[in-house]
Amino acid sequence: MGMRHDLYNLIEDGITPEEVLSKNTPVRRSVEIKGEVTKDVVEELSKIKREPDWMMRLRLRSLELFNKLPTPNWLPNWVLDNINLEDYISYARPDVNRSSNWDEIPPEVRQYYEALNIPEIEARALMGLGAQLDSEIIYINIRKQLAEKGVVVLPMEEAVQKYPDLVKQYFMRVFPPEHKFAALHGALWSGGVFVYVPPGVRIEAPIEGFFLISNAGEGQFEHTLVVADKGSYIHYIEGCSAPRLSKYSFHDGMVEIYAHEGAKVKFTTVQNWSRNVINFNNKRAIAERNAEVEWVEASIGSVASFVYPSTILKGEGAKTEITGITIANGKGHVKENGAKVIHDAPNTSSKVVNKSISANGGTAVYKGVVYVRRGARFARSHVTCDSLVLDGDSKAYTIPHDQVFDDTAVVTHEAYTGRISEDKINYLRTRGLTEEEAKSLIVLGFISDVTEGLPFEYAMVLNRVIMLEFSKYGKVA
Repeated sequence: MGMRHDLYNLIEDGITPEEVLSKNTPVRRSVEIKGEVTKDVVEELSKIKREPDWMMRLRLRSLELFNKLPTPNWLPNWVLDNINLEDYISYARPDVNRSSNWDEIPPEVRQYYEALNIPEIEARALMGLGAQLDSEIIYINIRKQLAEKGVVVLPMEEAVQKYPDLVKQYFMRVFPPEHKFAALHGALWSGGVFVYVPPGVRIEAPIEGFFLISNAGEGQFEHTLVVADKGSYIHYIEGCSAPRLSKYSFHDGMVEIYAHEGAKVKFTTVQNWSRNVINFNNKRAIAERNAEVEWVEASIGSVASFVYPSTILKGEGAKTEITGITIANGKGHVKENGAKVIHDAPNTSSKVVNKSISANGGTAVYKGVVYVRRGARFARSHVTCDSLVLDGDSKAYTIPHDQVFDDTAVVTHEAYTGRISEDKINYLRTRGLTEEEAKSLIVLGFISDVTEGLPFEYAMVLNRVIMLEFSKYGKVA
């Protein structure tokens, strides 16, 4: 398979994942679209992908909404100033044929994934993997036993061709183009993975989609759609990374989940974009009767991130749990990692746990909504927000918003903001740790809720990346 990097050892040596990727040969492209997002651009993209008319119409309707909808007032001005779409490449196809065998991927492309140990993690821990580079899936593979059970795992474009009726039921119906950048996604989406799990099928090991941005000035708009039929189970992991970039790139992806009656879906994101990526991610699930949806959102990298995983509890007895971890480490870094839950049926329940760490002038924000409709009898919701502020220049905000329209519902919220105890630091230093090592260890304990639910390989790498995050980019005060 060619030369392989051991990511864990590289991190031990103090080398960040983006530094590893930055040493790789730039990826050649066979197609590139850049400039103002117009009707002609959207139609050209749809023709490149040989899409059916219904998808082209969906794109054009989304473009119309993008042009009509106002700019969101929740975005800082400096973020808007750096999202000049005329300067971004909105579609970049790598010059490589898609394959299900890593040996068939050209070495100059394969090196990006080898640098992050993705092929090895696939072999050890995954039932399937889709790997995207820039705007296209370039590798996809699932274990034979999944195919035998009728599980479908395909690049999103291929699913549109092979399963149009199934895709049409869900595509941008779970998350319609209701704000400007969701509409932009609908117009420009490219790549992503479609997963369908048949009734009663349980996939015990995770399936992963891994997304890479290889160059500065790119827009990435992948679309992930997971459909879990009655009584099924799936754990899907989403990974993100990018090399150090000379200027900003823009990520505007979307995840839609539909959990049918009695199904359970766990969706884990480990987001480690480099520090020149502005990250938007539109994420929503619908849970039918007695279904469960669990979101785990670990936002480590990027200079700015705005992600609010949400669940609509549509059926009686549906449940959701949303766990978020946010690290805002550096002056000007803004991370918003919130949650939204809509209780739309009786006896539904939700639990939200959000943990944020702010350091070196960073700002972490939790924005959450819990909405209980009239008639959602005996709904239960509990929200916990814990913030760790590591110096006097950093900030943390908790902004909950509850709307409860049924008097039998119980909705509670608690929040805590604190500093690292000097007693803990001193205790760990007496055990031979440096101050930075001690603080990193306390941070890891603070977010152990997230790492405990990950496969061992991911938990180990995530722990080391977090420790390096604080040691690499200046001391934690």
